Amino acid sequence: MLLSALSLLISFFGFIGAAALVFSPVLWAFGVAAQVGPFTPKSVQQTLLAVPAGIALGAVTVSSLTGVSLLRDLLLRAFSISRDSDLLAKLEELRSSRASLTAAFEIERQRIERDLHDGAQQELVAVVMRLGMLEAAAADHERTVQMARQAQAHAERALERLRETVRDIHPRELSDLGLIAAVRELAARSPLRVELTSNGDDSQLSSPTATAVYFTVSEALTNIAKHAGVGTAQIDMKCAKAGVKVRVRDDGAGGARLGAGSGLAGLRERMRSVGGDLEILSPAGGGTKVTASAPSQPPW
Repeated sequence: MLLSALSLLISFFGFIGAAALVFSPVLWAFGVAAQVGPFTPKSVQQTLLAVPAGIALGAVTVSSLTGVSLLRDLLLRAFSISRDSDLLAKLEELRSSRASLTAAFEIERQRIERDLHDGAQQELVAVVMRLGMLEAAAADHERTVQMARQAQAHAERALERLRETVRDIHPRELSDLGLIAAVRELAARSPLRVELTSNGDDSQLSSPTATAVYFTVSEALTNIAKHAGVGTAQIDMKCAKAGVKVRVRDDGAGGARLGAGSGLAGLRERMRSVGGDLEILSPAGGGTKVTASAPSQPPW
């Protein structure tokens, strides 16, 4: 038992600490002996009392050391369980976020492919056909002019479709002028009457953060135009060195939800991918407020 107690002492306090604990009573005893003299039983009764007292004191010491060791094990186990559970939760969150982002990227890729196929590609096919017909009708001046105008109109629509598709992937204003200017341009193109309030400096925002916030605002305005039943919206942006916070509000029907698979859920995953978050306040009949916030630099 004594060896077990010593090993527990060493495991808890280290070799030097255990040595100090073990030898300190001895040194103290020598000190007491030097001050008041040694304890020497003067009778059989004192001897009989001293022996069990020493045994009891030794048992108390060993029990105390064992208790300290058990306490140490309990504390280590508690901290270890807490740390392990936190790590597992973080890993699960990262795994879920990665899966959501992968699905979102695949959906976005399919949307871009569909837009190019059904939009600009079809318009360009029509331009080619019109040019072929223009060549065949070159002998008829009036018909030639009409075909040329139709081909020009198709080409202009194709160009606009391509510009819209490129803008949906990554708007040039965002790269060239920054987040505030890009959102201002977005508000100007919106069919809604948008009241934009912005302050601060957006030059410290990283490209992933600015992109995530931009598309959050874009999707929020699109949802207002489609579902809110109102013609106005308000945007409040605050940019700082630490990060950005933007609120998009309307006074429409409300009732928006962050359900799985919804566009808002995808936006929340996009914001979380840059270390931010997305909050929705949308009581039925009370309008909708979308709040997005993120640090200037993603945590990765």
